[in-house]
Amino acid sequence: MTVDDQNEPKIKKSEPLAQFSAFLRERFSLEEDKDDETDVIQAISRGIEFRGINLWTLIFAIFIASIGLNINSPAVITGAFLISPLMGPIMGIGLGVGINDLTMIQRALKNLGLAVFISLLTSTLYFFVSPLHLAQSELVARTSPTVWDALVAFLGGLAGIVAGSRREKVSNVIPGVAIATALMPPLCTAGYGLATGNLYYFAGAFYLFLINAICISIATFLIVRFLGYHQRQYPTPEVEQRVRHTIWFAVVIVVVPSSYLGYQIVRKTIFEESAKRFVTTECNFQYRQVIQYAARFNRRQSTLELSLVGEPLPKDSINLLRTKMPAYGLGNVNLVVKQGSFKDTEVDVDALKNTVTDQVIKYSQSSIARKDHIIDSLRRYIDLTHSANLSVADLRNELKTLMPDVQTFTAAQSLVMSGNSTRPDTVMLVYARFSRKHTNAEKQRIEKWLQSRTKSKRIKLVVE
Repeated sequence: MTVDDQNEPKIKKSEPLAQFSAFLRERFSLEEDKDDETDVIQAISRGIEFRGINLWTLIFAIFIASIGLNINSPAVITGAFLISPLMGPIMGIGLGVGINDLTMIQRALKNLGLAVFISLLTSTLYFFVSPLHLAQSELVARTSPTVWDALVAFLGGLAGIVAGSRREKVSNVIPGVAIATALMPPLCTAGYGLATGNLYYFAGAFYLFLINAICISIATFLIVRFLGYHQRQYPTPEVEQRVRHTIWFAVVIVVVPSSYLGYQIVRKTIFEESAKRFVTTECNFQYRQVIQYAARFNRRQSTLELSLVGEPLPKDSINLLRTKMPAYGLGNVNLVVKQGSFKDTEVDVDALKNTVTDQVIKYSQSSIARKDHIIDSLRRYIDLTHSANLSVADLRNELKTLMPDVQTFTAAQSLVMSGNSTRPDTVMLVYARFSRKHTNAEKQRIEKWLQSRTKSKRIKLVVE
């Protein structure tokens, strides 16, 4: 047997795997319909500039997004996404890093800075003159970035640059990316923070915008490198090396802090989810209600604060809650239980109203059910009493013909509660005293006569 004959079975065994691998490469290849590299760079470069129509479009989009946040309208906010031109300079930064074009990076940063300044100025002006100053839910949602915001921005950036690099542009991708990455509302929320003097809102919203912008730029850089775009040529190797070092120094300055902040966002998101699961599962108390909880993340020690109404929760129960927290990943979290007075606590009025309303409804339904049960029992008792139409004197006289030695006799319908039952039973309670002791057979004879005479199925006879 030759060497080729020995290797032939191995080749045949690897054929299905090779075919499957070739199938995957063909399906996931980005080479098909790939646009010319120069055209893609020119298209993104044109989108970097903020002048003329781009600048006015940005201002109009900011006003629309601010109005949407002000009146809490998701539809209006979505409309602002679709006409916002903010993606241009952000993708320009990622493209510039990918092809080592320092001039493009500087131009993109300059225009992005101008866009951010105009956006903050416009939104601050709007919220300053707006008669509506209450922070709606759509606005508050943009003040605290989560890991999901960063992930959506990164995936949106990947979709945006992949679609932008195609010869036949996919018409529904870029609007979808604009909606998903949500660059406009955080800037408007930051403007609201400036207009109202709320620095917490400003810092949280602007941080969300920076996280989204960095993730989109990184996604653009990765796809540009994956597609193998040519690096920009410089007059001498020394100039090229200096530009390359400058770019990567700037990248490190941006990426390292953002990676640390991103790690803290992941920790914060996990903590908030664990706190929500703990409160939902373990904080169901009798005679008291959690009207509000606050999960406050801190990189050293986080705090979970519960606000309760109702009867005070004993210290033993609070300590028991603390022993259950490690099972939810909250071992190092400080548990604070506030109950009774809320003078120093900001209580969510809407949440309190909803909670109290739910408790009132549940209590009312339970109270109505108990009253209905009592009414039904009394109605059955009355019906049985009337249907029996008892006359104690007639019963006594008839019994006396059967048992002449009867001395005392009485009969009445009664409700009897057993030890385990929650429903009373109706029985005919009969008491009789005789001058002599009767046998069991005589007692059974009296009970059968009473059942026949009173039409009662249940007789309780007490004989002395």
